[in-house]
Amino acid sequence: MIRVIGTYGRRVLRHRRVRTLVWGVAAFVAAGTGIVATIENVATAGDREFPVATDYSGRLVIQSTTDYMIFAPVIEAFQERWPDILITYNELTTNELNAAVEHACDQNRFMGDLIISSSIDQQLKLVNDGCAQSPGPRVGENLPDWAKWRDELFGLTYEPAVTVYNKAFFADREPPENRFDLIDLLRESDTFRAKVGSYDIETSGVGYLFAFQDAIQASTWGRLVESLGRNEAQLFCCTGEILDRVADGRLLLGYNVLGSYALSRIGRDDRVGMVLPSDYTLIMSRAAFISRDAEQPGLARAFIDFMLSAPGRAILSRDAGLLSPIDGPARLARLVGVPRDADPQELRPIALTPALLVGLDQAKRNIFLQQWRAALPPRQLSKHP
Repeated sequence: MIRVIGTYGRRVLRHRRVRTLVWGVAAFVAAGTGIVATIENVATAGDREFPVATDYSGRLVIQSTTDYMIFAPVIEAFQERWPDILITYNELTTNELNAAVEHACDQNRFMGDLIISSSIDQQLKLVNDGCAQSPGPRVGENLPDWAKWRDELFGLTYEPAVTVYNKAFFADREPPENRFDLIDLLRESDTFRAKVGSYDIETSGVGYLFAFQDAIQASTWGRLVESLGRNEAQLFCCTGEILDRVADGRLLLGYNVLGSYALSRIGRDDRVGMVLPSDYTLIMSRAAFISRDAEQPGLARAFIDFMLSAPGRAILSRDAGLLSPIDGPARLARLVGVPRDADPQELRPIALTPALLVGLDQAKRNIFLQQWRAALPPRQLSKHP
């Protein structure tokens, strides 16, 4: 079993929050998904401006699902190289961002220059639908084949889907090493009732991605979902909510949590532990593309180039806890102490290929969500504070 401890430093951030803003109309309806993102439920959306000391010569607008504090160090480092470039960073949830970009693309309207999301299936569909443009030759040439598609979509990170646990509760017992162990553990219904958290796959794009990949990869999927439902698993839109509750004991376990956020939390909170499942660990690379209607495509290309460069990768790893597809496997192995004889098949990157579109097929999605709802009917979190 691979457990993780570690520390990540953080630089003092000099950005400032400007305002809360939902781009375009007050509501975006995502075709085929029934998602409506309104001003009322986009609580985390908002522009954060990274200013320059003097008059700026250009503005790069980044639309992203990544916590701005995680990307802030690399944005500031980019501005050290481009000191006259003002950067506006807008943060939304995966489904909100996808709906907003889709709407802007349909309307041939500018929304942002660079689009970055952990919901890589949604990203690939947007690119496939013509919402992106190629940055030109040589961009991403050092990426592995699985982390790029059609010279328009580029994987920037190397992030495992992990199990997190409350260390105090598991002080005298082993946390689940793999999905088989997790299913066995959840037979203790009284112990884990309403004490296991995961993503709400109807509101979290990356949650849906991980769940659909689990259904493809694992013979355990049906039993696992049934076990989660029987134990009244709590569902959340965002990683931070799961980690907060695991840390304070409201949850004892979090399943399929983004490892980058977990690693960052572990570096400053010794109440949380993390396991890379030994049967297999999904690897997600949050993907970026330059919008077809970008006003500053050159700056967007420069930002992608910087993030994939050796200095950019070092900042991502050191200050943000984000590994890169280029050297991520080796860095992850060193970070978590993967044995030399470990089976490399345990780490399974989710490739940026058209196969990701299967899970977004409306008929297949509806069937998958019906099965999910049957096992995990909606519940009010207030019942289990």
